Amino acid sequence: MRRTGFTDDHDDFRRLVRDYLAREVVPVFDDWLAARRVPRELFLGLGKLGVIGLPLPLEYGGGGRPDFTFNAILSEEAARAGVAFDSLRVHMDVVVPYFAHYADAAQRARWLPGLAAGELITAIAMTEPGTGSDLAGITTTAVRDGDHWVLNGAKTFISNGTLADLVIVVARTSREDTDRRRGLSLLVVEDGMPGFVKGRELDKIGLHAQDTVELSFTDVRVPAANLLGDEGRAFTYLGANLPQERLTIAIGSVAAARAAHDSAIAYVRDRRVFGQPLSGFQNTKFELAAVATEVEAGQALVDRALAEHVAGELSPADAAMVKLFCTELQGRAVDRCLQLFGGYGYMTEYPIARLYADARVSRIYGGTSEVMKTIISRSMGL
Repeated sequence: MRRTGFTDDHDDFRRLVRDYLAREVVPVFDDWLAARRVPRELFLGLGKLGVIGLPLPLEYGGGGRPDFTFNAILSEEAARAGVAFDSLRVHMDVVVPYFAHYADAAQRARWLPGLAAGELITAIAMTEPGTGSDLAGITTTAVRDGDHWVLNGAKTFISNGTLADLVIVVARTSREDTDRRRGLSLLVVEDGMPGFVKGRELDKIGLHAQDTVELSFTDVRVPAANLLGDEGRAFTYLGANLPQERLTIAIGSVAAARAAHDSAIAYVRDRRVFGQPLSGFQNTKFELAAVATEVEAGQALVDRALAEHVAGELSPADAAMVKLFCTELQGRAVDRCLQLFGGYGYMTEYPIARLYADARVSRIYGGTSEVMKTIISRSMGL
């Protein structure tokens, strides 16, 4: 179906990204999977191309184009090319907006040029071993000591944790007995600070081109100048960025479902079973027709949410709806497509196997499907 909301600039950007991926990423992507991370050269290359800094102000080396449509195109083209950009999505779509929105003038001068150039890689440390989705239950603490904050605690499931030069850490800087959401602040911890340890890389069932680690902080002295935004406002800041984070996941989910569908079509046309192409069986046709219809429905929902987000009108409840629908769709679509591959679909040499493994976490990170349903039901007054 025809998609709307894309300009000539968007089309030019899509061609630029498509060419770059085919030339610089696809030939080496298997090496990234084996290394369990993307190389810093990816960030530097896209920085030189102007991709990473596109939404950042011109005076800091950015492109001055804060249009999230460009971010969506990048995710779509990565899925189309059969590569995973989860580390880049975390950096660009989840973490950099905190710097763009809440950094003061001095911090912007210190960090934004490096972010725009791809020289500084970022991560955000929210989840703790005992908190999961309960951000208000964060126990990592930061105590003011003169011109520093003394940070203690541990975080887990941190994407980009190994590569990151700057980690935004959510820490409790004061305690309010009546409201657990108060008293949380954002501190920017820099790689190499004494007491900051990047722990073991976690062995995941999917997302093998993204490093995910445990982080620990033992009496880390973080300069007061590294407080991002106002003290005690972290919960508000996190909530403000969640619609974009959830939209990012939904965009990737639909793009991955479409990639699985395209892969399945190519496979069934070539595969012969009982003397005829697999594509000739009615079940094959019906399964792919059903997946195609669901993907189009998900794409329509994503495109509407994207337009609302660009206009500054995407609500938390609507973002929850689009994430819930599209991530559940991804799981169903990839599973049905893999079934058409038979035993070959279970072999990692086929991209459909990676798509299957990668799909599972979409219903967990950025807020589980159950959390999304809670947000949606609250918006209904329930």
